[in-house]
Amino acid sequence: MTPDPQMLAILDQMKAAGWKPTHTLSVAEARRAFKSHVAKGAPVARTVDHTIPGPGGALPVRIHWPAGSGPFPALVFFHGGGWVLGDLDSHDVTCRSLTNQASCVTVSVDYRLAPEHKFPAAVEDAYAATCWVSDHAAELSVDPSRLAAGGASAGGNLATVVSLMARERGGPALVFQLLIYPVTDAALDTPSARAVISDAYPLTRADMEWFWEHYLRGEADRRDPRASPALAPTLAGLPPALVVTAEIDPLCDEGERYAQALTRAGVATACTRYDGVTHGFVGMECELDKGRAAVAECARALRSAFSLS
Repeated sequence: MTPDPQMLAILDQMKAAGWKPTHTLSVAEARRAFKSHVAKGAPVARTVDHTIPGPGGALPVRIHWPAGSGPFPALVFFHGGGWVLGDLDSHDVTCRSLTNQASCVTVSVDYRLAPEHKFPAAVEDAYAATCWVSDHAAELSVDPSRLAAGGASAGGNLATVVSLMARERGGPALVFQLLIYPVTDAALDTPSARAVISDAYPLTRADMEWFWEHYLRGEADRRDPRASPALAPTLAGLPPALVVTAEIDPLCDEGERYAQALTRAGVATACTRYDGVTHGFVGMECELDKGRAAVAECARALRSAFSLS
């Protein structure tokens, strides 16, 4: 696992800036550090910050519209950050790029964070937001028959859990799930989880243990498919998926195992590994060619699922 030259330059910049591993920080320190790396995204036709009713009270969302006239397809997007970090700004670069490149409305969800709000608060918020987009499609200029769920890391976990919940609860109907280096199993027992341990990288096994400890209420939650979707009794009937993984990422193998399990269950699934890059690389599209390539791949997959190309 050798970082490519652009990735290595980013890692060197992080080191020079005094990067500290997440698992060595308090929650407050980790949140400040996470926010310090937020970049500015591309312009979109229109953006509105809004609050919607959520299971725990008002739930903030950010809605991006593409150029053109609707009704548009829509992507409900869940940010990463281990269910502990992140907000509407942290993945705004990716949301804006997908809005423009996939010609879809993107609704980014600021779900409740742990440890203040333990599992399953984030899951409940994610599902409620997806239902809200479907129920309010007309006022959002959205076509409710072309609705996808997506996210990065912990957000990828929430996207596929929402897909499972939508299947079990009879809706909303989803046509696609976009899973960018998703968290799928709390066991952390894969070769990549055991291999990616250097604190030089943005995410390590120790970091994932830190996130799981803050997110879950107890050991029993690790076996709940709403936390570990790889443990769902069946994945049959889920919407088609794209799974994007990074070679230098403790989540690499569990994402690829999940893609294989989806395929075995009869779900049309594509899986792409990007070599030489770490967890979080998709959000580095401003600095990283492979980040831009991954965003373009995600947009193509969404356009295909939305029957736009």
